[in-house]
Amino acid sequence: MFRLISIAFLLFVCFPLPRAFGAEPVRLILDTDIGNDVDDALALAMIHALQNRAEVRLLAVTITKDNRFAAPFVDLVDTFYGRSDIPIGVVHKGKTRQDSPMLEVPDQRRDSSGHYVYPHRLEDGSQAPEAVELLTRILSDQPDHSVTIAQIGFSTNLARLLKAPGGRDLVLRKVRLLCLMAGNFEKPEPEYNIYTDPDSAKFLLQQWPTPMIFSGFEVGLVVTFPYQSIEKDFAYTDNHPIAEAYHLYVQKPEDHPAWDPTAVLEAIRPDRGYFDLSGPGDVSLGPKNTTVFTPNPQGKCRYLICKPDQVGRVRELIATLASEPPMLSSSSVNAHRMIF
Repeated sequence: MFRLISIAFLLFVCFPLPRAFGAEPVRLILDTDIGNDVDDALALAMIHALQNRAEVRLLAVTITKDNRFAAPFVDLVDTFYGRSDIPIGVVHKGKTRQDSPMLEVPDQRRDSSGHYVYPHRLEDGSQAPEAVELLTRILSDQPDHSVTIAQIGFSTNLARLLKAPGGRDLVLRKVRLLCLMAGNFEKPEPEYNIYTDPDSAKFLLQQWPTPMIFSGFEVGLVVTFPYQSIEKDFAYTDNHPIAEAYHLYVQKPEDHPAWDPTAVLEAIRPDRGYFDLSGPGDVSLGPKNTTVFTPNPQGKCRYLICKPDQVGRVRELIATLASEPPMLSSSSVNAHRMIF
């Protein structure tokens, strides 16, 4: 009997049931400026953990950081989690071309035999398709009103999609929700993802046709990622791209704001009560590219509210999901020497 129970437990861990009987995974596109902060990498790791649980299907990753190492880094993370086939698209003539050790070092690191420590297929971002081209192709193949997009970088790619021939109609037909890490709804202060490409942000806010949920600067500021998790929960392997990226970016033993994971969490699990939501309204740009929320019963925008009694739960959940190991496979065990 004990042996049967053990086998059943292993099957449950390795092949988790869907999130609810008959429920389909969230069809998700991640649009990210990965490399400008490590919270993008944490968000990507969370998505893989939730895909292990059949709660989400990552359709594609598009990148708004115009750096040649951004796409290879996304590729190596996807490969680490056993999903090297996820399409990746890159911005052309975009913002923030600056290099980042968080992207370069894991991408270039090799072992004593000359092989990549983190295997990946893309050597350079130029090998990836352009982001709007990929978005158009992926959205066209999806059922109507089925796709959620998590924008955790600049609005460059999505604004360009809206401006492309037929782009706005395609979004209206295929996208059900846009979740953004953008803005500040607590203080009239500019926020990085908005002010880095304000023209695209302004166009997106005016023209995006579907419901939008914002996770503002104030949310990620209080929902920090615990450094203790980096030190302990990622230690199941000698080489972990997320933990390595955290060390390279943060460079000291401190908890770091988890802005982007909050938007991803809301995109995939909107019905768990992790956050409260504002009433409906409209979001526009104010002085110095601040975000202005105007209540409107017919508005398509809402923003997250994280109350003090919600912070601990969300913080612990993000750390648990981001540090979850890849699903068991012989290739991942051999490649990364995972310890269980």
